[in-house]
Amino acid sequence: MRFLCAIVMILAVFVCNARALRVLAIGNSFSQDAIEQNLYELAAATGDTLIIGNAYIPGCQIDLHLSNIRSDKAAYSYRKVVDRVKVKRDTTALSMILSDEPWDVISLQQASHVSGQKHTYANLPELKREVEARMPNKDAEIIWHMTWAYAGNSNHSGFKNYGNDQDVMNDSILSAVCSEVPRNGISRIVPAGLAIQNAREVFGDTLNSDGYHLSLGLGRYVAACTWYEFLTGKNVKGNPYHPGSISAEDAAKAQKAAHKAMKTDVCRRSKR
Repeated sequence: MRFLCAIVMILAVFVCNARALRVLAIGNSFSQDAIEQNLYELAAATGDTLIIGNAYIPGCQIDLHLSNIRSDKAAYSYRKVVDRVKVKRDTTALSMILSDEPWDVISLQQASHVSGQKHTYANLPELKREVEARMPNKDAEIIWHMTWAYAGNSNHSGFKNYGNDQDVMNDSILSAVCSEVPRNGISRIVPAGLAIQNAREVFGDTLNSDGYHLSLGLGRYVAACTWYEFLTGKNVKGNPYHPGSISAEDAAKAQKAAHKAMKTDVCRRSKR
């Protein structure tokens, strides 16, 4: 009987671990906004388990990620969420982060201020190849995290790239992503930027904390809802989780904005 119980426990642990989806973002503060909070809880609320990693350098562009991975520079703050607990390890190399888990999904992204400028994606294929060469799970999917346009009153210096116009920045991001990402073999896009734009139609231009990063409440929640639906394939509308700072009514509106983005053909929209 003891032997049988031990086998059952081992199988239970194996099944639990097998169900965990391991997700790594190679990003910056915009991936911090999107996945380091709310995402684990949204998944847990519907019986899904995530292991979430974020390779973080503020404002990091594709070119710098490429330089860092080639030189194996210990330049990252590695943030990891397991069982609702976030731990941080500074001065970490991307090679170590990639080898830390057999990641199932790895996201890439461009720095926000140049995310709508096509020429800045020139080194994306090289970065993708370097990541693929180092990821322990050779079946991992590389995806794209589409970031959001700045608030209309943002004083970020990079906003001038778009004439300090939110609509121009949003359209430029859509155009650049849909031009440069699919042709480099990345077929799936997390439309966080589109979800934020949808939510602005409901909540107004109030979803940023400083004009470009997301607000700690609704802004981050909208982005996490988008990631949740992308990763689990489940409709986020009706998900029971929302942080205490957000009312159930506003959470429902945020979920609807995220779901609408997930149901939109992002690249077809960009050609309109």
